[in-house]
Amino acid sequence: MDFKSKDFGSDKRKKNFKKKEVPQKITKLTVKEDCDLLDFLMREFPDRSRNKVKSWIKNKNIEINRKIETVGTRKLVAGDKVDIYWGRIFEGRELKGISIVWEDQHLIVIYKPTGLLSVATDKVGVTAYSILSEHIKAQNRANRIFIVHRLDRETSGLMMFARSEEVQRILQDNWKEMVFERKYIAVTSGMITRKDGTYTSYLVENKALKVYSTQEPGAGQIAITHFKTLKRKKPYSLMEIVLETGRKNQIRVHMSDMGQPIIGDKKYGSSDNPFKRIGLHAWILGFTHPVTGERMRFESDVPPEFLRLFEEKKTPGVKKQDKE
Repeated sequence: MDFKSKDFGSDKRKKNFKKKEVPQKITKLTVKEDCDLLDFLMREFPDRSRNKVKSWIKNKNIEINRKIETVGTRKLVAGDKVDIYWGRIFEGRELKGISIVWEDQHLIVIYKPTGLLSVATDKVGVTAYSILSEHIKAQNRANRIFIVHRLDRETSGLMMFARSEEVQRILQDNWKEMVFERKYIAVTSGMITRKDGTYTSYLVENKALKVYSTQEPGAGQIAITHFKTLKRKKPYSLMEIVLETGRKNQIRVHMSDMGQPIIGDKKYGSSDNPFKRIGLHAWILGFTHPVTGERMRFESDVPPEFLRLFEEKKTPGVKKQDKE
């Protein structure tokens, strides 16, 4: 498919995501006597805590007569139909620092902004993991999330978490088979002679925690990166990156190896930083749902600052006039 700037969506900082939904389990109930919604649900589910039931209402799992209801004091009358959507998909919910793109009872897909760590280090406690964990524990203190994969701190874009150890294990043990599409957008310094191709090397991490590349088989983990140049405007290139393997800092190292480091990536050889961040974005994530078997694909907007580097500048001049 030919790439055009319009494929990226608008230049505004809103996040649009395309998704394929999984089937939802629904419990259908009929109200027998007048009461409040919260009281009705507590009677129907006496084994659930009051806070848990409130979370169903708050998170838009409840419909009354086919309309979503988020107020627990809503008055019900005999004959009202109450539907409970277990694991309903929530779209674009904003938390402090991240956005929930999609979730069900097994997985959560989020949008992570640049500058936020995926998981904690000794020096930094606030991460995508901690923000999301706090959010789901507010619904039920027993809720947990589990790391499936990571994004570098300065890389923005899509990533997912498992909601159980079993789902985490299934995904990690079958990652190559289950993740059918994982694309990044990168802005690099330099204009590679090959428009597209594949770069392969073995990656090794040294004692300083910097990853380096070697062509010596067996010296490290094999890393395979496919690349395609989408736009060029000296001295920059806008590139689509597809990972065949998912090694630490793989894209950053391979782009540097090819003499085309990602802008803003001082660690791997870039001296150019036009928009004060690393020019790497996790654009598309497609995977087979580990429980339902559904193929799911999510696509996020490319950061507008990436696109602005490749806009054509209009030069002032005399307007052309038609001949008489």
